[in-house]
Amino acid sequence: MPLLLGIDTGGTFTDAVLYDEARGVVAKAKALTTHHDLALGVGGAVEAVLGRSGVDPAHIALVSLSTTLATNAMVEGQGGRVGLVFIGFDAADAERPALKAALGGDPVLLIAGGHDSFGAERMPLDVATLAAEAVRLAPSLSGFAVTGRFAVLNPEHEIAARELLRRETGLPVSCGHELSARLDGPKRALTSLLNARLIHLLEALIAATEERLGALGIGAPLMVVRGDGALVTASLARTRPIETIFSGPAASAVGGAFLAGTRDAIVSDIGGTTTDVVVLRDGRPRVDPAGALIGGFRTMVEAIAIRTCGLGGDSEVWLDQSGLETALRLGPRRVMPLSLLAEEYGDLVHATLDRQRRAEAPAELDGRFVLPLGSPPAGLSEPETALLARLGGRAQAADRLVTSRRETNALRRLVDRRLVIAAGLTPSDAAHVLGLHSAWDAAAALKGAELFARRRGATGRAFAETGRELAQRVVDTLVRCSAEFVLDCALAEDGFEDAGLSRHPLAVAAMADPTGLVRLSLSLSAPLVGLGASAATYYPDIARLVRAPSLVPEHAEVANAVGAVVGGVHASAEVKVLQPVEGVFRVLGAGLARDFGDLAEALALAREAARGEAAAAAIRAGAGAVEVSAAVEVRKAQTEGREIFVEATVSARASGRPRIGAG
Repeated sequence: MPLLLGIDTGGTFTDAVLYDEARGVVAKAKALTTHHDLALGVGGAVEAVLGRSGVDPAHIALVSLSTTLATNAMVEGQGGRVGLVFIGFDAADAERPALKAALGGDPVLLIAGGHDSFGAERMPLDVATLAAEAVRLAPSLSGFAVTGRFAVLNPEHEIAARELLRRETGLPVSCGHELSARLDGPKRALTSLLNARLIHLLEALIAATEERLGALGIGAPLMVVRGDGALVTASLARTRPIETIFSGPAASAVGGAFLAGTRDAIVSDIGGTTTDVVVLRDGRPRVDPAGALIGGFRTMVEAIAIRTCGLGGDSEVWLDQSGLETALRLGPRRVMPLSLLAEEYGDLVHATLDRQRRAEAPAELDGRFVLPLGSPPAGLSEPETALLARLGGRAQAADRLVTSRRETNALRRLVDRRLVIAAGLTPSDAAHVLGLHSAWDAAAALKGAELFARRRGATGRAFAETGRELAQRVVDTLVRCSAEFVLDCALAEDGFEDAGLSRHPLAVAAMADPTGLVRLSLSLSAPLVGLGASAATYYPDIARLVRAPSLVPEHAEVANAVGAVVGGVHASAEVKVLQPVEGVFRVLGAGLARDFGDLAEALALAREAARGEAAAAAIRAGAGAVEVSAAVEVRKAQTEGREIFVEATVSARASGRPRIGAG
């Protein structure tokens, strides 16, 4: 049987698995994700798994990659600055709350053009204005997003705008019609905008992966996991990075179901940045037809119905002093654990923590460090440029780097743009203090916990007596928050969408196992499958709180890499049949725009076109032989006692296993 290599690049670790369909997992390995140079982490994991297996790299027939990088960037509000080209829309459309929030100040070009609801041109595309504005804005942008009115029915103007933008600026361009076949221009614009923001992130990952694979002698095709668990070629993923939103979680769901061998389960994967939960029914995760919801934004990209929150082993530990009481909070921002930073910068970390512990009073930036992640792009403000220059390409103590509120704001923007990363106390550090983990520098973790414990609460007293007490409170908070999140996900699956139900007094009392007159009981009806490197540490306690059987399967720590190689290739296509005037049936989609006088003939062409488009899309995505199914939905209306045809939608889906190399 051919050997398959699965790779997952997460926020903290890069995992690699060698898989044989006859023997299962042949070997597995982990390496730290190296954000400044992703090739190092990918190469380290692949080299380790090859060394453990003794396999000849030339025998690997397929490489498949899953990643949480796009998901993490969305959760943390990161990404490049993008120009939205809005064709045929007006200023009010750009003011839709979700789109306006997603833009966050990025420029919008309102360009004349667009089509009507039957695919006919409303007015010519204003190429002169588009060219002039694009050239003016290009130096401050990382790419463009293009969305035209009714472009899903006729993408002519989006395609023309894309070619002009590429020719005039050389920047990547994301078109809305390539990402979704559904109507609602502003929502499609939001999807295209987010896609454009992520292109440079995924491009860096794929380029790094291909570079290292080639250096190691692996010439197999490279695939990437989409958010619905399907695989696509690396070349296609490069242009549609938003389809990799939930790539890592989707691979985990597929891998978790495969490893657990259970038909019904709640699968929860705790990573460095996020915790992701998916419900399995009859062995299959549900696909969310409304599109992926991430970072507060609902996209139009199909994805497995995953619920995600910013809670993981590398979540920032902080104190919430907004009210009369002081509360310990985790995330959603990811920081590098102090224990991990000390592995590379031991002298700096220990000297800084010792200096801060000798101070009489705690300070805001105690236990905080800053590391650069990459070369600065154009368009930075003067404070941002100056701060990066002072950072000098190495880790530094935050209290020696930042000396004013202005610099604090500049640092926050650099973190948001993924140019630097902060280091501080995390649950991973707390686990090292308590002896639950031992991979990194536990002494640095303890010093960081002791510094954090000295912080003043609302009463003016130290928040905790000792670093060990503080660490236990961090771990308890992670377990509790994880249990609440799992419970909220299960309740939402049953139709109770209120995200706060897990904190209702009755739910709190049920999880606390009260001994009062009323016996409260709350439990899950399916096992809780824990995945991730730290699942065995936390999930037995999490399962106990929600009264569920706990299952942490073998290879749980690399389930996402397993899921990356056991999935298939899927593609879909949609063709519309409309009636612009009575008795004329117009077929639109899959490159067609043809009129018929007979509905049956129009439907037959639509079915043939949708099946052909889906099959071609699956083959472009990397499938070998494909199977295609199609369904027709016809909408009719009653008027004046007779039935009138409104529209028909022909949906086709093609599926197959990925093409593999010779092995």
